[in-house]
Amino acid sequence: MSNDDRDILELLKDELSFIEKGGYGRSVHTPWKTQSTFQDSLTCINYGYPYRAHACNECHLLDFVNPEHQGTEIPCHYIPLNEAGETIEVLEARDNEATLQSKVRDWLRTKISEIEEERATRAIAGCP
Repeated sequence: MSNDDRDILELLKDELSFIEKGGYGRSVHTPWKTQSTFQDSLTCINYGYPYRAHACNECHLLDFVNPEHQGTEIPCHYIPLNEAGETIEVLEARDNEATLQSKVRDWLRTKISEIEEERATRAIAGCP
């Protein structure tokens, strides 16, 4: 469980917006450098730090990672994105950026809907 005080719903919505606006496209300043899904956006708890100021176990995204991958160098790249269990790690190896971004977008939309439904249900039940 993370100790990230950011709202997970807003974090996922912001990530989806970032992707939909072409956020992981190649930079005109560094076109040779690929962008890393989650790590190169504000979603990453370490975004903007030249080193990892926070351990990945402090990030909300770790809650979506299967326990066997939580100790990896980039655990958020092991989030199962679909029923087939495809992860960012697997999709990056296939070197198809369009497919990767499409599947991440789909995963984000699904998680956002699930969280919104859960919160609506709790609100109706009078739970915080």
